[in-house]
Amino acid sequence: MHARAALLSIACLAVPVAWAQPGGLVPKQLSGPPEEFAAVRAPDPADAAILSKSALLPVEFGESDLWRGRLPVEGAQARLLVFGGAGRWQLELQQDARAGVPARQAPSGRAGRSWLGIEAAGRPARRYEFEGLEGGEWTLQLRAAPGDAERRGYVLVEGDARTRLASWQSHRRQLVGERIGLTALLTSEDGDRARSGHDAGAIVEASLRVIDPDGAARTWPMADDGRGADGAAGDGLYAGAFVPDRPGTWIAQVTIRGRDDRGNPVLRSAEHVLPVLERGLRIADDRAVATAAEPGRLSIAVPVALDRGAPSRYRVTGEVWGSDDAGNPVPVAWVGGMVAPEGGRLPIGLDARWVQRAGALPPFELRALRIEDPDHFVPLAAAARMPLALPSLPPAKSAAAVAIDDTMRMGPRPATLRVADDKANGGRLLLVHGYCSAGVWPEQQFASASSFIDAHQNRSHDQFAQLLGAFGAGWDSFGTVAHSQGGAAALHLYAYYWSGLDNASGARLMQSVGTPYQGTNLSGIIATIGSWFGVACGSNSNMTYSGASAWLAGVPGWARAQVNYHTTSFSTAWYRWDYCHMASDLVLDDPEDGTVERASGQLPGAINRGHATGQCHTTGMRDPAQYLDAGRNATMNANAAR
Repeated sequence: MHARAALLSIACLAVPVAWAQPGGLVPKQLSGPPEEFAAVRAPDPADAAILSKSALLPVEFGESDLWRGRLPVEGAQARLLVFGGAGRWQLELQQDARAGVPARQAPSGRAGRSWLGIEAAGRPARRYEFEGLEGGEWTLQLRAAPGDAERRGYVLVEGDARTRLASWQSHRRQLVGERIGLTALLTSEDGDRARSGHDAGAIVEASLRVIDPDGAARTWPMADDGRGADGAAGDGLYAGAFVPDRPGTWIAQVTIRGRDDRGNPVLRSAEHVLPVLERGLRIADDRAVATAAEPGRLSIAVPVALDRGAPSRYRVTGEVWGSDDAGNPVPVAWVGGMVAPEGGRLPIGLDARWVQRAGALPPFELRALRIEDPDHFVPLAAAARMPLALPSLPPAKSAAAVAIDDTMRMGPRPATLRVADDKANGGRLLLVHGYCSAGVWPEQQFASASSFIDAHQNRSHDQFAQLLGAFGAGWDSFGTVAHSQGGAAALHLYAYYWSGLDNASGARLMQSVGTPYQGTNLSGIIATIGSWFGVACGSNSNMTYSGASAWLAGVPGWARAQVNYHTTSFSTAWYRWDYCHMASDLVLDDPEDGTVERASGQLPGAINRGHATGQCHTTGMRDPAQYLDAGRNATMNANAAR
């Protein structure tokens, strides 16, 4: 059914989406009132910490056909996945000998084939489930067949969700030659009581394993000595760091061994995806100058020096401040958007009415300026404060006399964009799939709809949004119904570029199901496994917790308010494990849909249309795929803007 829908959709296009050039979209000139300053400032990396209940252990046989690893068992049950050996490696689990108690083998467990991934991006695995175990230290043994060509892999083991490893980056300046720090902190939850550091247990050993873009790995110990980014010595917060020497995707894996607050042994790891870039740009002067542009508009020129091969556009965010009669600082507006360099300057648009509304006088400043790459939102250059020269403006008005309109928030509408009541080419509902996927929506359940098809590709939110905008350019207006990453791409398109979304009419402009607006822990784990084996489509930093947090810090509230989103999770029953997929259940927090946790599927400032149970992220999971719900699809179709 899905393949037929995809063929019908492609048949109605002049050219396939993959051939469309993503140029031609006009960026919006974003601004907002001072009340929104906090929402668009760079996020605290700790707010996007990974809270891991599992551990991913590298397996390397070397010259021997035998690998052994220490594995704490935290309860009567143990679940784990083995990646590598094409399912041929033999596994044994043995409890370590203790005083007066000899070593013993684990009871026979259940085993079978499994898969861990997001859509088509993933790896096959062998799953094992053991019951009737005794908590404590065990030894996991893997034996490869003599002459087996595959000599390395990973073991993913689930721990007790009550105790977590919290790990985050010290900053997001992921640049060649920049020292990047990672932290490790033990946390626990007992009912409504949350604990961290020594109150949650004790870390006995912490390490930082770094995988470079070529797949080579190095490991360093982490320390709690107060000399790095770990706070005070002995406070339970561990830190480690590395310096990347080339651009590309680096993986930083933090692993800890220790004991929880009940004395039980624990093993946890957290996997960070770190796209590292060449700086490529620097701010060339310590002041910015604004000049009059079209009537009522100012163009703030930030002088920059660009290296050869630097990106053609950047995401820019900053705050304009002025003064009152007494010389006290007065916040005016935040400014930003996707900006292309022109003649050694980044031109940032500003409606002069923001200055009038604030009643601000000279001197002016540009504060909290950050210039990021458009695909990973890595800050390439920043300035805390910069003098800003403005031309003479009309007299100030009271805030009540200046009503904030779309032109103030988005900039002037391009003349090439048709007005909403002139739909010579009609309106359309675009059905959008997600990362590494294809046409998933049943077109026959939607009216005046076409499926966007960019089959099994890995795109950043910005790349995805531009392709979606190019596809929608065939109609005067359109709304979207999107799955997974497609929901983030639609929001990105509406926030940063003019398109047919701005001409659409109807109750719900953008609708989504199962979109990881705040990321998914699967992204880091799949990227780590893929650094050795390779994974279809590759890693996507926008869908990590850290990457999603950086992306959202710049998406305006008025754009979020046009999103109507749905989340789903598995159905529950007393007589079975509750999950959509056993493999992803090892690393995701309940409730989840097999890819996206309900908590990380929330979009602050948007409209939550509810949570349904008995539906999973995609086909092949235990419950039906969330995009096949005919009842919800009918509701989305009836309310969709076009």
